[in-house]
Amino acid sequence: MNGLLIIDKPAGLTSHDVVNRVRRFLEERSVGHLGTLDPLATGVLPMVVGNLTRLAQFYGASEKTYEGTIRFGFATDTYDSDGEPASPAHEVHVSLEQLVELARRFVGLVEQLPPPFSAKKIKGVPAYQLARKHQEVALKPVQVEIKEFTILGVEGDQACFRARVASGTYMRSVAHDMGQQLGCGAHLQSLRRTRLGEFDLSQAHTLEDADAACKAGKGEEMFIHPRLLLPEFPCVTATEEGVALIRNGRAVNLPELSQARQVKVFAGQRELIAIATRIAGTLFHPRIVLAAEPARPAASK
Repeated sequence: MNGLLIIDKPAGLTSHDVVNRVRRFLEERSVGHLGTLDPLATGVLPMVVGNLTRLAQFYGASEKTYEGTIRFGFATDTYDSDGEPASPAHEVHVSLEQLVELARRFVGLVEQLPPPFSAKKIKGVPAYQLARKHQEVALKPVQVEIKEFTILGVEGDQACFRARVASGTYMRSVAHDMGQQLGCGAHLQSLRRTRLGEFDLSQAHTLEDADAACKAGKGEEMFIHPRLLLPEFPCVTATEEGVALIRNGRAVNLPELSQARQVKVFAGQRELIAIATRIAGTLFHPRIVLAAEPARPAASK
């Protein structure tokens, strides 16, 4: 079974918890996810299944869009509402105008310190493992890009926002840093990912609906049509001879597609068999072979 489906991750589960659930109801061991979500967060979590797990390398730098809520008044050790308060809570009054002006400072290329409870590694050890043991977490600031950060409204000590960011950006750190700049402390109250790369919530399924579809024998109907994956790569359909060559990792002549450097190669309309790279002219080499091995006839007795 090869495919990609979008799960609307619920709060309270890790991304790996979701992988395990999907493995069980698809009865497929080879399952991975694109873009980790914290347990607090919900929303778009693309799951790659079977041979399509090899596509994960193309999504490492995917742009992400979030909606969420920041609570002002105290910081937490995890920078979100799952953590322990780092200081006593106190009443604050923030205005929409104040936060809109502050948000502008976070747009563009900015230096950001990752949260101590994160997967960033320190001498090979994930930071969260050190933080849980109350050991020193000496992370270094990294440059991230926040392409859009809009404060949508303010109610009491909470502000809702929308953000569009490059890979590697922690919205928990944005919330924490805003609190520091205001001098009142803050943390991320809630977070929902509405888009990752070309995938959005309109394509997402709950775990319950996905499980029910599998039990009804309609599991593969949840998969995104493979021609919609990696839209930056043109689609090309190989001949039977070309498919055979690609299955064996050999270069193949494909129809001319302007000067595209990489293409998605299909056998028929739905079977994505390779990502191929142009060598010269119409000659392409399969960079990644996704085609399953053809079934062999049973040996005669």
